[in-house]
Amino acid sequence: MAFPKINRKDNAEKAAKNSSEKKYDRSLIEGSLPRAVWKIAAPTMLTNVIGGLQGIVDHLVVGNLIGYKGNAAIGVSWQIFLVVVVFVGSVFTGMSVLIARFAGAGETDKVNRTVYQGFLTGIFISLALIAPIGYFAAPWLLSLVNAEAGVQAEALPYLRIMFLFSLGLMIYFMLGGALRSAGDAKTPMMIGIVMTVLNLIFNVILIRGFGPIPAFGVEGSAIGTCLATGLVAAYSLYKLWSGDWVVTLRNKYGYAPDWSVIRQLFKFGLPAGIQGIAMNIGGVLLLSFIGSLAESAAAQAAYAVSYGQLFSLVSWTSVGLMGAAATVAGQNLGAQQPERAREAVNTAARFGLVGSAFIGFFFLFFPAQLLGFFGMKDSAAVEIGAQLLRFLSVSGIFVSVALTYTGGLQGTGDTKSPLYISIISQVIIPLGICFVLKNTIGLQAWHIWSAILAGHVTRCTLSYLRFQQGRWKNIKVELETSVS
Repeated sequence: MAFPKINRKDNAEKAAKNSSEKKYDRSLIEGSLPRAVWKIAAPTMLTNVIGGLQGIVDHLVVGNLIGYKGNAAIGVSWQIFLVVVVFVGSVFTGMSVLIARFAGAGETDKVNRTVYQGFLTGIFISLALIAPIGYFAAPWLLSLVNAEAGVQAEALPYLRIMFLFSLGLMIYFMLGGALRSAGDAKTPMMIGIVMTVLNLIFNVILIRGFGPIPAFGVEGSAIGTCLATGLVAAYSLYKLWSGDWVVTLRNKYGYAPDWSVIRQLFKFGLPAGIQGIAMNIGGVLLLSFIGSLAESAAAQAAYAVSYGQLFSLVSWTSVGLMGAAATVAGQNLGAQQPERAREAVNTAARFGLVGSAFIGFFFLFFPAQLLGFFGMKDSAAVEIGAQLLRFLSVSGIFVSVALTYTGGLQGTGDTKSPLYISIISQVIIPLGICFVLKNTIGLQAWHIWSAILAGHVTRCTLSYLRFQQGRWKNIKVELETSVS
């Protein structure tokens, strides 16, 4: 009697695949799509909402203690900070593309290999590039946005602290992107809640002062943020190394730089980084147009609160849906289900449209009341801010839909198209409108708000059309089997 030949290699591969399937959440590539999208989006939205409270509290405390110039200092500083830091985020975008695809295919070793190399690359850029360059360039950057002397005085120490101690925030971004792309959105939500609570405690104490601790004002906001993110980063590194989470820094490929992976991180991530830089440079240049208005300080304060804080009610939900669209689409493409990937993004877009329309209702009918929560009492600032919120009530709908399709494109590996779309819609169109009007009839605040709206409508239209073309179905994500 002949016994069947046992192929131990095949059995080992099957066992590894079964283990991977248990490790990752397979409901993202099976079953109800709305439930799959919401499973990733809801925790991310909640994380963004709770995290956004940090910025709101900062503005509330600073606005009531220091005045609207303190609000302007934080708003201007964050706009500049994001221009530089977004480059590190590009590495994490590339990392997320790879992780989602490999998790969908059940390739655990490639997931962990990618996580470690993304971490290594982000740390190097943060410490070797962002910290020294940002510190010395901060005065020039503040001058570039036409911030008035009083605003610059408040913003400079804040900005320098953020540049020097941004490492904790970078690790948090890396952690969130890696876990969500692997299908776990709850862990980064819990980490984000803890970080926000710590941030609120530190910021309230350091901005206002408490007992023997002096009041640091605007500078205290930066110190509190860096303390909170640093503590959370230290805990996260411990958990990532221990192997308790769905992704880990431990991997069988070693811990030296793996150029085959790093090349892929930049291949998919660099366009997203350039996109983010272009958008934020556009934002900085837009601030310079705002700074050229007759009532520049009032307009910059209105912009910082209306667009920087209140509009976050739209961006919090939209960014959550963008991440969900990227994760679910990427994993389904990795599982060889392109049509399910397409419908996942369409589902996320419908969620975004409804949510942004609801928030827009309050922007349209209760703008002055919303601004009042931030201690904005100056009549000129309130008038300009209310005007901006009415424009944003419409603009938010287009932004939300645009971001979901951006997530769909990026999650499936098409990171170049959002780059080109963003340059056209967020830089060329709004800045071009402002430049022409400034040099012809004279620039007014509502001209700038109209330019922002025009850019958002364009971004939504182009993102939708590009995604529906479906060219992302043919994008391949591969790694070399050996470390180079």
